[in-house]
Amino acid sequence: MGKILKFRRKKRWANARDYRAPKPLKFWPDDDRVTLLGVARETWWWLGKLRLFILGGMLLPLWPAVDPALVEPPALLSTDPERVDAQFTRCGPGRGHACVIDGDTFKIGNRKIRIIGIDTPEVDARCPAEAVQAQAATAELQRLLNQGPFEMVGRIDDSKDRYGRDMRALRRVRPDGSVQSIAEEMRASGVARRYLGGLRGGWCG
Repeated sequence: MGKILKFRRKKRWANARDYRAPKPLKFWPDDDRVTLLGVARETWWWLGKLRLFILGGMLLPLWPAVDPALVEPPALLSTDPERVDAQFTRCGPGRGHACVIDGDTFKIGNRKIRIIGIDTPEVDARCPAEAVQAQAATAELQRLLNQGPFEMVGRIDDSKDRYGRDMRALRRVRPDGSVQSIAEEMRASGVARRYLGGLRGGWCG
């Protein structure tokens, strides 16, 4: 009787490796805890949380190029608050220590201060309509400033506009703890517009 041979089931070639093909490239390791750079994925999660700070650091060198009258500085890029407690008059004959020049500019002593973020009609008006609006804006700013003490903050580089005026954002903490923005109040009253740099519109239309 002949030798009995064990039957071997023929192997089915089901993938490329059976044909001696090279191993496929892996674009992500099998270990979920490690990335291709050998950095824990938890680190990438923290980097995602810090992306705003990273972006801020990248944009910081460009900050001096921004028009200082355009936007109020964030806390990270602002000066220490300066408290003002004064009674404001209108600038002119008989003016006091603190006075209002127009709807977006006032004086404390010999120091001129321009409010960031608003544009108001000029007192030196181009037409009767602008003159009327300028008087209304000046009166509204005087009223707001005389509501009580407020704080001024500027850019950390303490930049000035082309007229040498200090650029400041004005805020007042109300008794209920809320914060009042003088610029927002001026815009809400309709006597001021948002300042848009070179895109300033006229007031005679």
